Amino acid sequence: MRAADFDFALPERLIAQHPCRPRDAARLLVVRPDALDDAGVADLPALLAPGDLLVVNDTRVIPARLRGRRGEAMVEILLNRAEGDGTWQALVRNARRLRPGDRVAIVGTDAVTATVLAREGDGTVRLDFGPDPARLAAALAEAGEIPLPPYIQRPDGPLPEDAADYQTAFAARPGAVAAPTASLHFTEALLAALERRGVGRVSVTLHVGAGTFLPMRGEDPRAHRLHAEWGEVSAEAAARIAATRAAGGRIVAVGTTALRLLEAAAERTGPGNGEVRPFAGLTDIFLLPGHRFRTADALLTNFHLPRSTLFMLVCAFTGTARMHAAYAHAVARDYRFYSYGDASLLFRDTADVPGETTEAASC
Repeated sequence: MRAADFDFALPERLIAQHPCRPRDAARLLVVRPDALDDAGVADLPALLAPGDLLVVNDTRVIPARLRGRRGEAMVEILLNRAEGDGTWQALVRNARRLRPGDRVAIVGTDAVTATVLAREGDGTVRLDFGPDPARLAAALAEAGEIPLPPYIQRPDGPLPEDAADYQTAFAARPGAVAAPTASLHFTEALLAALERRGVGRVSVTLHVGAGTFLPMRGEDPRAHRLHAEWGEVSAEAAARIAATRAAGGRIVAVGTTALRLLEAAAERTGPGNGEVRPFAGLTDIFLLPGHRFRTADALLTNFHLPRSTLFMLVCAFTGTARMHAAYAHAVARDYRFYSYGDASLLFRDTADVPGETTEAASC
């Protein structure tokens, strides 16, 4: 297995810079083992069945990008993961300028300063913002920026509308530095249609970290390590998933983050058991081809970068050859890629596919 096995040509013009309006006007490529079908996100209720269960990630993106000053030295801080008591792991540009014990003033606010606890390599720094989470939240609201992915071009910083556009309909628990982008397609109208269809919904939490933006280095994916992220599957969510399975419904993971968390929770039960147990803690699970999925029957996800860990995950879920064919189809038909782009629905079984909708939209 090589990183080059997951490469493909992607025209830059297909990288979405703005979301569709309304959100559910995005296109949807339905990928089955034996067919590719062009549809729309608004078709999702007809593509699912009564008794199916959507598993969504309810993390909320925080304004995690900060500028700091130590004396005359400027640094750029991207918060990555809360570690308790006001301590954060962060990715810091120009981290070599910082030493343990340094105090870093946050540009744009007087509410907090950061104390450097340790430099951990690869630009990772542990910072202490003090024990008051309300003060830090106020400082982030005052001085922080939504950390848009680097492929969304904002030379002068995020636009005012990005603060809402880059937040999902399910966002409830602050802590992510990147959105679970499959969920960006949901609207109140779509959720109501899914409810009328008899499709259930349950929330889990995975606070997506800054590591999602980092490229893979090296040619052997098996040597790559993901940054650990904090996640939780509540007892109630685990029970809903088990009840759906027992009743013959399908589990549909909304986004790769939800799927990764479900697989991490199922790992606790040992090989061969697809039961999702309650889970709370860190996970760095990396899903590569050869992984035996135990928790989800389908995956709703956006289109991912070449050679990325997320493209490797969808190849693991549906098959590498199948996903290369699906992505070639998407490129040929001008699907929009990445966070603000279109979506795909990956099935691991077969079902009928209805026709497309023709609602006017702005993308």
